[in-house]
Amino acid sequence: MERLKGQNIILGITGSIAAYKSVILLRSLVKECAQIQVVITPAGKEFITPVTLSALSGKPVVSDFFGANDGTWHSHVDLGLWADAMIIAPATASTLGKMANGIADNMLVTTYMSAKCPVFIAPAMDLDMFAHPATQRNISILKKSGNIVIEPSEGILASGLEGKGRMEEPEKIVSVIADYFSKKKNS
Repeated sequence: MERLKGQNIILGITGSIAAYKSVILLRSLVKECAQIQVVITPAGKEFITPVTLSALSGKPVVSDFFGANDGTWHSHVDLGLWADAMIIAPATASTLGKMANGIADNMLVTTYMSAKCPVFIAPAMDLDMFAHPATQRNISILKKSGNIVIEPSEGILASGLEGKGRMEEPEKIVSVIADYFSKKKNS
C-alpha cells in the first residue's frame, strides 16, 4: 500500500516497554511509502537500539543534539520544518508532562516544540499512571494545543495488571495517520 507516499514523518520513541511496537510501526510506515526520521530519547535506547531503527528506516537515528565527537549538530528546527507529521509512540507519562509544559530537555521534545505539522501521540503506561490526574491534565493540555491523541487500549499490561494503558496497535496508528492525510487531501 502507498497511503503515505510522499509524506515525511518523524517517529518519536520514548522509554517504554511498548517501544517494541515502534519497530512494527516503523516498518508499517515504510511499507506505506512514507519517509521516516526516527528521534529517540535516551531512555528509549534502553528498550530498542538505534541500529534496528536505522536499518528499517534507512536513515541514521537522531537521539542527541550533537554527533558523537565529530562536531555535527542535529537541528530540531530543520526536523520540525521537514516533517508533514510527527508521531510519538510510545509516549510515556514523563514525555507527556514535558511536552505539555514546554520542558525541552531532550531532542524529541525540542523537535516537538519546533514542529509545524500535526502531531499524533500514542500514550503507553500502566493503568494507574494513565489514570493519574497529572497525566490526564497533561493529555488535556496537549489536546487543547491541537495534538491528536490516539487513546491507549485496554488489556493486560507489562505489569501484569489489566486495564487502559496499552499503546494502540501499530496498524491502528497507521490507519489514523493515513485517514488524516486522506481527509486533508480531499478537503
